[in-house]
Amino acid sequence: MAKIIGCIGTSHVPTIGVAYDKGKQQDPAWKPLFDGYLPVAKWLEEQKADVLVMFYNDHCTSLFFDLYPTFAIGVGKEFQVADEGAGLRDLPTIKGNVDLQAHIAESLVNDEFDMTIFQDKPIDHGCASPLPLLWPHKPDWPGTVVPIAINVLQFPLPTPRRCWRLGQALRRAIESYPQDLRVVVVGTGGLSHQVHGERTGFNNEEWDMKFLDLLEHDPEQLTRMKHADFVRLGGAESVEQIMWLAMRGAMSPTVRKLHQNYYLATTTAMTVVLFEDGATATTSSQKTDEVAA
Repeated sequence: MAKIIGCIGTSHVPTIGVAYDKGKQQDPAWKPLFDGYLPVAKWLEEQKADVLVMFYNDHCTSLFFDLYPTFAIGVGKEFQVADEGAGLRDLPTIKGNVDLQAHIAESLVNDEFDMTIFQDKPIDHGCASPLPLLWPHKPDWPGTVVPIAINVLQFPLPTPRRCWRLGQALRRAIESYPQDLRVVVVGTGGLSHQVHGERTGFNNEEWDMKFLDLLEHDPEQLTRMKHADFVRLGGAESVEQIMWLAMRGAMSPTVRKLHQNYYLATTTAMTVVLFEDGATATTSSQKTDEVAA
């Protein structure tokens, strides 16, 4: 059976991809950010992750306000990386596992989530910006991606609790898949940030730290918040944090934080955090004890 071994929360700021493509990993302004991803990439390599399920939002690249779904899942053998105005990136197409994607889609619908299914749609920076920081990509990606888009742009948005429950349903879907796959769930989006209006450039580091602590130890408290609470505390665009709740909902109640990097160099709090799934960690410990005995 497939199993979730961990989860990753990561920013998806488009300039991360631009800086990466321009080779600015050692630039003083960018090095603290890129260095923060190295332990995560190393963990993914050591754990031999087969699949990344990416909760992200499309920034009107493939989905538009005339028909913008609440939840959408990509089902296809490959997805192009979108050209968002700066030209095509030097990245291979994102690979998909159709059998797994279709199984997850069917399982989520049977779990009463009305998913929109998309094919042959390019994936924008919501997913593609952090991806090369997590996985090597030459000559190709080492595994497949399940892209799940969540509406955080056009009201009405799904509630934080609905996103949490989507994550729980995703776990049930993955654990009912018969193939032996090692799955990591990724929640994307910035923490505190606002890029328009009177509060342009707003950040709240204190709230960011509290959110990360609650995400680890008491995520249910976050599910009781309103969208207005996220906006008030972290800025308009920080409502993207509900995608982190979908990620956390896919994990067991107890997780172990392995790494966290927080970098506030621009108008967006850029963060990457890695959690090991508690159930997987317990199983690993039990196996270690059995071997020792």
